[in-house]
Amino acid sequence: MSELPILRVDGTRIVSGTEPVRLRGFGLGGWMNMENFITGYAGSESQQRRALRRAMGEEAYEAFFERFLHDFFTDSDAAFLQSLGVNSLRVPFSYRHFEDDAEPLVLRDEGFRLLDRVVEACARHGIYTILDLHAVPGAQNQHWHSDNPTQWAGFWAQEQFQHRVVALWEHIADHYRGNPWVAGYNPVNEPADVEGSTIGPFYRRLEAAIRRVDPDHILFLDGNRYSTQFDQLGDPLPNTVYTAHDYALPGFVDGGPYPGVSRGQFVDRDAVERTFLQRTEFMRRTGTPIWVGEFGPVYTGDPDRDAERSQLLQDQLDIYDRYDASWALWTYKDIGLQGVVTADPQGDYLRLIAPVREKKARLGVDSWGSTDAGVRSILDPIEKLFAEEFPDFQPYPWGARRWIHGHVRHVMLAEAMVDDHARLFAGVAPSAAAELAGDFAFERCVVRQPLADLLRGSLRN
Repeated sequence: MSELPILRVDGTRIVSGTEPVRLRGFGLGGWMNMENFITGYAGSESQQRRALRRAMGEEAYEAFFERFLHDFFTDSDAAFLQSLGVNSLRVPFSYRHFEDDAEPLVLRDEGFRLLDRVVEACARHGIYTILDLHAVPGAQNQHWHSDNPTQWAGFWAQEQFQHRVVALWEHIADHYRGNPWVAGYNPVNEPADVEGSTIGPFYRRLEAAIRRVDPDHILFLDGNRYSTQFDQLGDPLPNTVYTAHDYALPGFVDGGPYPGVSRGQFVDRDAVERTFLQRTEFMRRTGTPIWVGEFGPVYTGDPDRDAERSQLLQDQLDIYDRYDASWALWTYKDIGLQGVVTADPQGDYLRLIAPVREKKARLGVDSWGSTDAGVRSILDPIEKLFAEEFPDFQPYPWGARRWIHGHVRHVMLAEAMVDDHARLFAGVAPSAAAELAGDFAFERCVVRQPLADLLRGSLRN
């Protein structure tokens, strides 16, 4: 292992020794940091876990999650990624695998059992891993993917939370220092510091702490406002890649035709490129590498719309090639919205949770993967009230309308639905619970073949 050089930054490039490396691959969403649209529950991961523990009982709960965490990514998945031509995998995880809120700063090693297995499987297939802390104590952003049930990001105002993240990264850096198949550390996913005054100093503090333990690995730092804003970060840090997230409007579940109008904006290939250039201006101005840490459309099941979304993805990949940008497509595996690998629709797991998936879609509960069509009768009067009474109210990060939807659909209704999902698992025996989780094993899943073929073609370049 020591014969392979640890990746490092050399000007605008990532290099292995003197050879340039473009990191191109996936994010492993929904595994060590679960997300509602990826595996089908409602609300946040912690809400789901508490409800399932109550409904299933301790033994069945443990059997389900032990199997889930094992089967979601194995050597079979790594081999499939290698067959596509992928050379990297961004691995999101929650702090909860290493630390309990009841015992802050008491760091456990159990999380390494999971991370090590994926790092090693990827290494066996020539794939680098980027370790991504996706959920931090107190929540670094306002949404479900930081295990946040409230729309309030407490991390930035609490020194105790920041101290815990620094200590955790010292622990992780000590464990992986010298490992050349770890491309680097992505310390905080999609930060959303409302005031914008904490993120720059915190990154510098974190960088210094990690470098004292591990001076060699690259840091991959997300911009503020969900990795789209970089003017608050200060001058570039050494051996650091700054990462933009580059979701395109036509690729959202409520996106329009491509090319065409989405959310009031006309979007074609030129518009997609302009957005990319805006989001990566900091990297190009400072002469640092470009890594698009997340991007990718969702798929609707409609052949014509999905063909447009495939074209959108192809255009983005071509743009990234043109600017020598590394990238990580979101996401590798799920229950049918985005993944190149998806759970079998005829499998026991998806058949069991079908009633909750239908209800979530009808009520627009998921932020990522549902629309407001079924709850306009609730939202119309609220939106009208705010427009009349609070016309200047534009809360961070995306304004009043999305703030209202966040509270009504993705917090209030989502929390009410948590037990709907859990009740489906009541009385399931431990062996049956493990079998349900086994539906996420690669051998039981379905490959989205058009997406796989598109990626194979692109990755040959």
